[in-house]
Amino acid sequence: MQTNTNRLILLRLGQFLALAAMAVLGLFDVAQGLLRTSELLALVQVLTAIAAAIVWLPAHKQGSTALPKVAVALGLASLLLTATVVLGYRNEYSYLSWGLAESTALLGVLFVLARRASPGWAVAAVITVGAAVSFQPLRGGQSAEFVIFGLIQALAGAAAIGVGIYLRILESSRQRAVDAVRAEQRAEFARDLHDFIAHHVTGIVVQAQGARFIAEQDPKRVLLALEQIEEAGAETMASMRRMVGVLRDPSSSPDAPLAPVAGLGELPVLLDQFNSAGGATARIHVDGDAEGLPVEVSTSAYRVVMEALTNVRQHAPGAQVADIWVRRTPDWLLVRVANDGVPARATTPRDRPGYGLVGLTERVRAVGGRITAGPGIEGGWVVDAAFPIP
Repeated sequence: MQTNTNRLILLRLGQFLALAAMAVLGLFDVAQGLLRTSELLALVQVLTAIAAAIVWLPAHKQGSTALPKVAVALGLASLLLTATVVLGYRNEYSYLSWGLAESTALLGVLFVLARRASPGWAVAAVITVGAAVSFQPLRGGQSAEFVIFGLIQALAGAAAIGVGIYLRILESSRQRAVDAVRAEQRAEFARDLHDFIAHHVTGIVVQAQGARFIAEQDPKRVLLALEQIEEAGAETMASMRRMVGVLRDPSSSPDAPLAPVAGLGELPVLLDQFNSAGGATARIHVDGDAEGLPVEVSTSAYRVVMEALTNVRQHAPGAQVADIWVRRTPDWLLVRVANDGVPARATTPRDRPGYGLVGLTERVRAVGGRITAGPGIEGGWVVDAAFPIP
């Protein structure tokens, strides 16, 4: 959350600085004689610069189809204005400003096009706006120096396109990594579902066989067995419905090894393994009965604790204590993991930096819960998760 806020602040600051630069360049254009010959054409140039700023200033969605269409119209308008100035006011506009504010705004449009535009229209829009930027210096004159200025602006346009494409590829790579983590979490759900269903269905089959065996000897015991079968079947169906809802790609990992389902009951074993490795000491505090929870809630809570303890080892080597609180209320299961260490910056590259929390968030949200992670009020790092109990 804090990272997104910082990015938004940096984005707004960059936009403000860009608008301030355009205002300064606009004053420079006026000082260099933009209004000297034709006030009407000067007004059109100012309006074109403002229109270009309006195009790149808003936050566009990735793959926008409206953005490149508007950019094509803007580029054609700029080219038409350049042709009007060159053909109709060749002598009057010689060696005057060609509109640096408009050039800067068009470069911003090129960057946004490369960054956000839909691929279908992006090529036409980039070519049109790029041509408008390249030919715009000819409004000041047709001598060699203005041709050079045109080449310089063309190079600046190519640089803006390159930076936009680079950021687009970077975001796409990160999104693919996040999708891979989510697919992995769904595969874990599939394995958990398999083990849970296999366990309960096996119990139902055994109870049914026992009921058939004792039917002739003690009919009253058959009723008890049938009640147990009914309860086990209802619990199995309810959990299966909740867990199957998140399995949108059942063929993602068909050959993945099946592991036993680990829930809150296995937390003492997890803590023993953590403490035996040395370093920070893990302590658990349980408030309420942790038995009888839905399997998807119990396993997800276990994964929260496991991931938090793993992060203590990786990112807080100076931590002395890691406290785990598990509290059950009538409607919620609350889990908190807090340590007293100082998060360390990574000094070596990792295979999937920062995606553990992404996968964990996907898992928690899949069962209707919510999770937060961040610095504690008294220092250290705190992970809070809340799971609704159906």
